[in-house]
Amino acid sequence: MSNHARGTFEVKVTPLASDGKAEDANLGRMSLDKQFHGDLEATSTGQMLTAGSVAKGSGGYVAIEKVSGTLQGRRGTFILQHSGTMTRGAQQLTITVVPESGTDELVGLTGKMAIIIADGKHSYDFEYTLAETH
Repeated sequence: MSNHARGTFEVKVTPLASDGKAEDANLGRMSLDKQFHGDLEATSTGQMLTAGSVAKGSGGYVAIEKVSGTLQGRRGTFILQHSGTMTRGAQQLTITVVPESGTDELVGLTGKMAIIIADGKHSYDFEYTLAETH
Protein backbone atom coordinates (compact mmCIF):
# COMPACT_ATOMS: atom_id res chain seq x y z
CA MET A 1 0.00 0.00 0.00
CA SER A 2 1.40 3.37 -0.93
CA ASN A 3 1.33 6.51 1.20
CA HIS A 4 1.34 10.16 0.18
CA ALA A 5 3.35 12.94 1.80
CA ARG A 6 2.67 16.52 0.76
CA GLY A 7 4.01 19.92 1.64
CA THR A 8 6.14 22.82 0.51
CA PHE A 9 9.85 23.42 0.18
CA GLU A 10 12.38 26.17 -0.42
CA VAL A 11 15.43 25.56 -2.58
CA LYS A 12 18.70 27.43 -2.93
CA VAL A 13 20.65 26.67 -6.11
CA THR A 14 24.27 27.87 -6.19
CA PRO A 15 26.58 27.62 -9.23
CA LEU A 16 29.75 25.62 -8.52
CA ALA A 17 33.21 26.17 -9.99
CA SER A 18 34.04 24.39 -13.21
CA ASP A 19 36.50 21.52 -13.34
CA GLY A 20 39.17 23.76 -14.86
CA LYS A 21 38.65 22.63 -18.44
CA ALA A 22 37.53 24.98 -21.18
CA GLU A 23 34.23 26.58 -20.26
CA ASP A 24 31.12 25.38 -22.11
CA ALA A 25 28.18 27.74 -21.72
CA ASN A 26 25.77 24.84 -22.31
CA LEU A 27 26.97 22.86 -19.28
CA GLY A 28 26.60 23.73 -15.61
CA ARG A 29 27.06 22.32 -12.12
CA MET A 30 25.12 23.55 -9.08
CA SER A 31 24.77 22.80 -5.39
CA LEU A 32 21.27 22.26 -3.97
CA ASP A 33 20.11 23.13 -0.46
CA LYS A 34 16.45 22.48 0.42
CA GLN A 35 14.12 22.87 3.39
CA PHE A 36 11.03 20.62 3.28
CA HIS A 37 7.87 21.36 5.30
CA GLY A 38 4.66 19.42 5.83
CA ASP A 39 4.56 15.62 5.93
CA LEU A 40 8.31 15.66 5.19
CA GLU A 41 10.13 17.85 7.70
CA ALA A 42 13.69 17.70 6.44
CA THR A 43 16.71 19.33 4.87
CA SER A 44 18.62 18.13 1.86
CA THR A 45 21.88 18.82 0.11
CA GLY A 46 22.96 17.69 -3.31
CA GLN A 47 24.44 18.48 -6.68
CA MET A 48 22.92 19.04 -10.09
CA LEU A 49 24.42 18.85 -13.58
CA THR A 50 22.67 20.83 -16.34
CA ALA A 51 22.85 20.98 -20.13
CA GLY A 52 21.09 23.06 -22.74
CA SER A 53 19.97 26.60 -23.37
CA VAL A 54 17.28 28.18 -21.20
CA ALA A 55 16.66 30.78 -23.92
CA LYS A 56 15.57 28.05 -26.34
CA GLY A 57 13.39 26.37 -23.71
CA SER A 58 15.13 23.02 -24.06
CA GLY A 59 17.64 21.24 -21.87
CA GLY A 60 18.22 18.56 -19.31
CA TYR A 61 19.46 17.96 -15.81
CA VAL A 62 20.39 15.18 -13.42
CA ALA A 63 20.77 15.55 -9.68
CA ILE A 64 21.37 13.57 -6.51
CA GLU A 65 20.28 14.86 -3.10
CA LYS A 66 20.47 13.40 0.41
CA VAL A 67 17.37 14.09 2.50
CA SER A 68 17.62 14.07 6.31
CA GLY A 69 14.70 14.49 8.73
CA THR A 70 11.30 12.95 9.39
CA LEU A 71 8.76 11.51 6.97
CA GLN A 72 5.34 11.44 8.62
CA GLY A 73 7.04 11.04 12.01
CA ARG A 74 9.69 8.47 10.98
CA ARG A 75 13.26 9.72 11.31
CA GLY A 76 16.10 8.90 8.94
CA THR A 77 17.81 9.75 5.68
CA PHE A 78 17.33 8.73 2.05
CA ILE A 79 18.66 9.72 -1.35
CA LEU A 80 16.65 11.13 -4.27
CA GLN A 81 17.75 10.81 -7.90
CA HIS A 82 16.44 13.40 -10.42
CA SER A 83 16.27 13.16 -14.21
CA GLY A 84 14.62 16.03 -16.06
CA THR A 85 14.23 17.24 -19.61
CA MET A 86 12.52 20.21 -21.18
CA THR A 87 11.62 20.27 -24.86
CA ARG A 88 10.57 23.74 -26.06
CA GLY A 89 9.11 24.44 -22.63
CA ALA A 90 7.38 21.05 -22.10
CA GLN A 91 8.82 19.50 -18.93
CA GLN A 92 9.32 15.85 -18.04
CA LEU A 93 10.71 15.08 -14.58
CA THR A 94 11.34 11.85 -12.71
CA ILE A 95 12.47 11.86 -9.08
CA THR A 96 12.90 8.47 -7.40
CA VAL A 97 14.27 7.16 -4.12
CA VAL A 98 17.61 5.42 -4.72
CA PRO A 99 17.09 1.73 -3.82
CA GLU A 100 18.27 0.70 -0.35
CA SER A 101 19.23 4.29 0.56
CA GLY A 102 16.85 4.65 3.53
CA THR A 103 18.35 4.65 7.03
CA ASP A 104 17.06 4.33 10.60
CA GLU A 105 13.23 4.35 10.60
CA LEU A 106 13.22 4.82 6.80
CA VAL A 107 14.95 1.53 5.92
CA GLY A 108 13.09 -0.06 3.00
CA LEU A 109 11.74 3.25 1.65
CA THR A 110 10.80 3.33 -2.04
CA GLY A 111 8.90 5.97 -3.97
CA LYS A 112 8.61 8.79 -6.46
CA MET A 113 8.32 12.52 -5.83
CA ALA A 114 6.52 15.08 -7.97
CA ILE A 115 7.44 18.77 -7.78
CA ILE A 116 4.77 21.40 -8.35
CA ILE A 117 5.71 25.03 -9.05
CA ALA A 118 2.82 27.48 -8.93
CA ASP A 119 2.84 31.24 -8.35
CA GLY A 120 6.58 31.08 -7.62
CA LYS A 121 6.10 28.58 -4.75
CA HIS A 122 7.45 25.02 -4.68
CA SER A 123 5.51 22.06 -3.31
CA TYR A 124 5.91 18.28 -3.45
CA ASP A 125 3.74 15.18 -3.63
CA PHE A 126 5.70 12.13 -2.50
CA GLU A 127 4.14 8.72 -3.17
CA TYR A 128 6.04 6.10 -1.19
CA THR A 129 5.99 2.72 0.45
CA LEU A 130 7.90 1.71 3.53
CA ALA A 131 8.71 -1.99 3.98
CA GLU A 132 7.89 -3.34 7.39
CA THR A 133 11.07 -4.34 9.23
CA HIS A 134 11.16 -6.97 11.93
